[in-house]
Amino acid sequence: MADFRQEVLSHLDDLWATDSSQAACSAGKALTKDTVWDVAHPVNRLTGLDAVVDAFLRPLQSAFTGLHRRNEIAIGGQNIRETGGTWMAVVTHYVGTFSAPLFGLRPSGKLAFLRAGEFFRIEDGKIKEAKIIVDLLDLARQSGRMPLPPLLGTEMLFPGPATHDGVCPSNGDGAASLAIVEGMLSDLHVYDPKTSNSPGQTGTDGRWSENMLWYGPGGIGSNFRWQGFVDDHRSAFLSAFPDRKGGNHYCRIGDGNYAAVSGWPSMTMTHKGAYLGVPATGKNLTLRVMDFYRCEGGRIAENWVCLDYVDLFQQMGVDVIARANEIEPT
Repeated sequence: MADFRQEVLSHLDDLWATDSSQAACSAGKALTKDTVWDVAHPVNRLTGLDAVVDAFLRPLQSAFTGLHRRNEIAIGGQNIRETGGTWMAVVTHYVGTFSAPLFGLRPSGKLAFLRAGEFFRIEDGKIKEAKIIVDLLDLARQSGRMPLPPLLGTEMLFPGPATHDGVCPSNGDGAASLAIVEGMLSDLHVYDPKTSNSPGQTGTDGRWSENMLWYGPGGIGSNFRWQGFVDDHRSAFLSAFPDRKGGNHYCRIGDGNYAAVSGWPSMTMTHKGAYLGVPATGKNLTLRVMDFYRCEGGRIAENWVCLDYVDLFQQMGVDVIARANEIEPT
């Protein structure tokens, strides 16, 4: 029996590897005619094959010379959420020379790795629905135009899994991996405002490995171990958004030692404290989220996180793309 995951990946490679003049032909083979894609801001909702080609595929092909994909994680399975369906979840980089503007962001003229998190609903071998977060903030950073303060975490390219088996995994129990992640997510709703700790995360019965690695998006960066996660991301986030509520997911899947969840939006919150240089606005905000996990020994060992921070800062009244364009690289 053919592996639908491999077939979808082949379609995705073809979508971006072909010349922009052939994009519609490749898209016709990979997407349903009435496909609906939600892409990170400023692209947002695209309805129909032609809209996806014109507003997403071709702009990427025009912006990157030699554009191709490097997949780090690609898992698939049945969505356990109410929306149901067969889904693929992918962590990839769009790679090439950033030679022309992309969604308003000025090019660097240099090699760039544009990270992306992708969720695809598959019907009859074609992509019926997609949610995609491209990390434009990190692309701005690579171009020498980071519009936010220096990261608390470490700036780095998203690595593949330590076990090098993230693309169409063949080992492990997807249901067990997803159960570990769901237990962790449930406990995250409650936290100590003094320490930013939540029950069930660390210690003998904790859900995170002692040497957990958390790979964060542009604006946050990556960190090591639970304390690094707290120091380099969680404390600042909870201070700014103390009433945040997450877990509003349209998709949760498990595959082998991996699991992935996403909400569009996943999180609701009030901007009550300064965050990454932006004073509190008191506004009610939403956040689009994608999380990809690798489990090992009954715990979460690695977590790749994609957040639509361009959209979040737009809600706070800050156009980070315009701000980035005002910066001249040194």
